[in-house]
Amino acid sequence: MRTDVHARIAPKPRMAFWGAALTLLAGICSAQAAARLDLLPQSWRDDQGHELKLSELRGHRVILTMAYASCHYICPMTIDGLRRMQLTLDARGERAAIVVVGYDPQNDKPAVWRQYRLTHRLDRDNWHFLSGPAEATETLARQLGFSFWKYDEHVMHESRALIFDSDGAVQTALGPETAHWSDGL
Repeated sequence: MRTDVHARIAPKPRMAFWGAALTLLAGICSAQAAARLDLLPQSWRDDQGHELKLSELRGHRVILTMAYASCHYICPMTIDGLRRMQLTLDARGERAAIVVVGYDPQNDKPAVWRQYRLTHRLDRDNWHFLSGPAEATETLARQLGFSFWKYDEHVMHESRALIFDSDGAVQTALGPETAHWSDGL
């Protein structure tokens, strides 16, 4: 009779890994599900330099993502996904606030976002590009499950967005695994 030592030992570490991964995922999902616009950090400046509190957007559906203005890879794809969502909303005759919060508070200042909007022709009044203090940015990212870190001058991150209902509660989470973000509307 052959005894394979690895067959008896390997499943336990794998089970522990998958258990930890599922626990982490459940924690992120429950944090997102419990997130509300009025419970998120509120001190933001839009690309015109005006103060905007996320709680002021209650009463409207809100699509929120994080990006940084000098990103050349993931953020342009994220913005394109938001543009397609805007087209879907327009075709349905619906409206939503589209909020982009800067990952990089040192560089994503209101003037930088204003130029970004001009350059990328994002001039709709329902689009809001926000800058805030580092602490608010990190807290928002943590509360909503947006992981990021700095590497040299780059901000490493993933492409994702959350849709909040008109009461300010998270309705849908969108990420790289979501083929068509507009399906989440």
